[in-house]
Amino acid sequence: MMNLSRSVALISLFLLPLLSFSFSVDNPTDQRVLVLLDDLSLKSSHSIFFGSLKSRGFDLDFKLADDSKLALQRYGQFLYDGLIIFAPSTERFGGSLDSKSIADFVDSGRDLILSADTSASDLIRGIALECGVDFDEDSSAMVIDHSSFPLSDGDHTLIAADDLVKSDVILGKSKIEAPVLFRGVAHSLNPTNNLVLKVLSASPSAYSANPSSKLSSPPQLTGSAISLVSVMQARNNARVVISGSLQLFSDRLFRSAVQKAGSPNKYEKSGNEQFATELSKWVFHERGHLKAGSLVHHRVGETDEPAIYRIKDDLEFSVEILEWSGRSWEPYVADDVQVQFYMMSPYVLKTLSTDKKGMFHTSFKVPDVYGVFQFKVEYEKLGYTTLSLSKQIPVRPYRHNEYERFIPTAYPYYGACFTTMAGFFVFSFVYLYHK
Repeated sequence: MMNLSRSVALISLFLLPLLSFSFSVDNPTDQRVLVLLDDLSLKSSHSIFFGSLKSRGFDLDFKLADDSKLALQRYGQFLYDGLIIFAPSTERFGGSLDSKSIADFVDSGRDLILSADTSASDLIRGIALECGVDFDEDSSAMVIDHSSFPLSDGDHTLIAADDLVKSDVILGKSKIEAPVLFRGVAHSLNPTNNLVLKVLSASPSAYSANPSSKLSSPPQLTGSAISLVSVMQARNNARVVISGSLQLFSDRLFRSAVQKAGSPNKYEKSGNEQFATELSKWVFHERGHLKAGSLVHHRVGETDEPAIYRIKDDLEFSVEILEWSGRSWEPYVADDVQVQFYMMSPYVLKTLSTDKKGMFHTSFKVPDVYGVFQFKVEYEKLGYTTLSLSKQIPVRPYRHNEYERFIPTAYPYYGACFTTMAGFFVFSFVYLYHK
């Protein structure tokens, strides 16, 4: 037993450094990804999507969702940087994995891809609901569209969707020309959750219902309110993708030719592969990940950072912001980064200029108010990680010997004082010597 305990201790010491270096600030791209499947045959039916991830350097660990040895943590450290759940019908995960451990995984800043379909279990629906996504309550309902469908589809449950979010950060700079094929379940977004966003929306003519039965009442989800694929970026910059279709990632739909009803354009291949690939780059932080250096400030004409400023001092402020390109850090270029000089409320709000090399800078005059201020940079932009930086600095008033000897605005008062003295002298002279 003693030898066994020593062996476990040695293994723990060996594993802990490896686990702690799995996610680095210098390399934010997820490296090790756990893939949970309903059936291992999905490895071959969705091989193009998984092959794309492997070609970009990801280490995929495929496991059945009910594997009794499933675990996201060991010895207090996370084993994976990302999680893909392609197991919509799973009622219960194996091992120590459950909805709470997945929520903790996302709360730790790690990323998740969750895909459902018409067989989505309450477990999968619950995980999606935690992220602000509510799947249609009718488990037999599918998205149906009688106008936006490929000509090859007969029952109009295969949707040819082209209402994509307009964001180069999330979907890449190359426009997705071909429609994205979708067959699955609809979902809506929680209106109180401002972190979740529709990436692929249904057309105004779409609705969610059971395709094998007649409608007895108006469907609850209709039109553009239906989201097909949504994303969420949490406040800790963890990213989540939720899709209502597992087939969207399949090789069959990747390779399918598509011609949307009412459109003369015919495409040899759907937009699914490009859509899924670009979306996976975003969710696994290959794109849109920012980092900032320390906030630098000093008086104009100086280089050292002072411990305190005086009111009306002229100062210069700068911060370096870099963007991860998937392989290296590149200068971030934007014209909407701002700095606040803040005490209870912003006294100064300035848009920073950039030198196109990642350095953002500005200069301004310290307000005529003393107290404890903060330099604050809070940057939020669609698709990018959030930056929240602050640095505290006190501001003092003038000392007694720092005021100007004669203040120009007081010249009228000076004149009045001397005029009064001169008038009193004249009056006294006249009163004393005039007979």
